[in-house]
Amino acid sequence: MFQENWTSVTAFFFLGFSHYPKVEVIIFVLCLLMYLSTVLGNIILISITVLDSHLHTPMYFFLSNLSFLDIWYTSSALTPMLANFISGKNTISFSGCASQMYFSLAMGSTECVLLSMMAYDRYVAICNPLRYPLIMNKKICVQIAAGSWVTGCLTALVETVPVLQLSLCGNNIINHFTCEILAILKLACVDTSMVQLIMLAISVFLLPMPMLLICISYAFILSNILRISSVDGRSKAFSTCAAHLTVVILFYGTALSMYLKPSAVNSQEIDKFMALVYAGLTPMLNPIIYSLRNKEVKVAVKKLLITNTFRNVFISTLKY
Repeated sequence: MFQENWTSVTAFFFLGFSHYPKVEVIIFVLCLLMYLSTVLGNIILISITVLDSHLHTPMYFFLSNLSFLDIWYTSSALTPMLANFISGKNTISFSGCASQMYFSLAMGSTECVLLSMMAYDRYVAICNPLRYPLIMNKKICVQIAAGSWVTGCLTALVETVPVLQLSLCGNNIINHFTCEILAILKLACVDTSMVQLIMLAISVFLLPMPMLLICISYAFILSNILRISSVDGRSKAFSTCAAHLTVVILFYGTALSMYLKPSAVNSQEIDKFMALVYAGLTPMLNPIIYSLRNKEVKVAVKKLLITNTFRNVFISTLKY
């Protein structure tokens, strides 16, 4: 069925942002900067977490997973678009489109689950500090991370396979900059109600439910923060929570507006810009908001820079 339904389509053409020729170059530059910043910021965070033993904690273990995930997530969504813009082809093969659709869904779904688990980790650390080492032990952390990845990959498979079995009737022009599953569904010339029902069920499971868990966790966290006697302590804690919630709202808010809007609403052009937010902007902000603002990370960066500087000076001296 997979090959029979798609034999008439061997490649797809992206419309991208061609409807906005005056700002297309600006969008390309912004996407390139977001992609480079995302890759660089997340690689730095992973490197610091691995090299500094003081950061071998549950929080930074989850942050490393998030950073690794964001690199792949942004790469799957933005790299083909950037390459197509440079080459001027705006095409992708059938297998490339299927792979891109799956990996984007898998990474996005995994992030939905992982962010909620990270919020739970912070809740336990702040509201139950004495029991934290027992509750969030190494085994539990590995199981939570593995469960997030497995859930994301399986739900993406459940969504992707039915879409790849639809008949496209030779229509191969995608009104998007990536093989986004909603844009692919618009190419089908058969009834897609069953596929949309599956997507709705998974979207409810991956979007409102994790977001509700995050809100509950941060409600308990903020309640605990209000008990802090120090004004400066409360101010810093509120600032951190506000930054975390801003990123969460950006990610879940844009995803909710796309995947849980009424099917009668046609907002393809808006969806493109929404996709740029959750596939480009939030992965870039994550290492900045969650880690690079932290005092522990700043100390680790300084320590590594000083160590590398002394090492290079010592090696240069020996060579001289």
